[in-house]
Amino acid sequence: MPVFRLRQLAVVAWVVVAGAACRRAEPPRRAGVILDDFGAPVRFGGAAKRIVSLSPTTTEILFAIGAGSRLVGRSQYDNFPDAARAVPNLGLALRPNVEAVLGATPDLVILYASDDNRAAANRLRAAGVPTVAFRIDSIEQFERDTRLIGRLTGDSAAAAAIVDSVSATLERVRAATAGLPRPSVFIPSWDTPVIAIGGGSFITQLLHIAGARNIYDSVAAPSVAVTLEDVVRRNPDVVLASPVALPRMRSSESWRAIAAVREGRLFAYDTVLVWRPSVQLGAAARSLAMLLHPTVVIPESR
Repeated sequence: MPVFRLRQLAVVAWVVVAGAACRRAEPPRRAGVILDDFGAPVRFGGAAKRIVSLSPTTTEILFAIGAGSRLVGRSQYDNFPDAARAVPNLGLALRPNVEAVLGATPDLVILYASDDNRAAANRLRAAGVPTVAFRIDSIEQFERDTRLIGRLTGDSAAAAAIVDSVSATLERVRAATAGLPRPSVFIPSWDTPVIAIGGGSFITQLLHIAGARNIYDSVAAPSVAVTLEDVVRRNPDVVLASPVALPRMRSSESWRAIAAVREGRLFAYDTVLVWRPSVQLGAAARSLAMLLHPTVVIPESR
């Protein structure tokens, strides 16, 4: 299988696993205290110098703000940017090898805020290692947590610049699609079994910004198991699939029960770009808008 397809599958597998593992409950709040997505206080000291990031999103953010050279460990899924591949691979992102993480002697560990990682976070904190957990399932969480990562690394100005740049691109896409028809869209994140993108995912937000509507936007979770019969009943205008899944969906009698598939409104989208709730969110929204509205004109950045 080509390397590009393997990378796509790795990204999709990470998001499906992480989305299924997380819970949507908000962390407890304390007046005057900043909390991570496990509800633990985020403690700010000196700028972190030895960082382990076990989440593709936070690893990409760290490189974007100029802190990539301080990474001493990553998870097996952290492949963006290409420079991340040179960082030592410490294995799993969910239920990580705590001994391997401690062996990297970090002064900051960033985990994905899945319940599967609570025990690791507790063990790392008990060992005296500053540890934070971020979920980043939404654009708002990306903005908030990018700024927090900037504070933790002493790169607040760079983090703010990244957030502002992404926000500006999203607003240009939103403005360009504001007056256009809004097709209903079905995006399966997995096709065997069928798992759909839900309303709790940043991808639903990207679809809205790109001038469309997710047929499962009323589902609070980031992803949900569905049946093809229910998709047929909801009758989406468009089905978006990964380049890997599209050929078998197009030729499958089961999938052809969906009118959009049968009538040629099944399109491949850039999963490597769209499945990353990180510094490429603006570019992801732009790519979806241009796929769903081929004649749309989106101004470049000023």
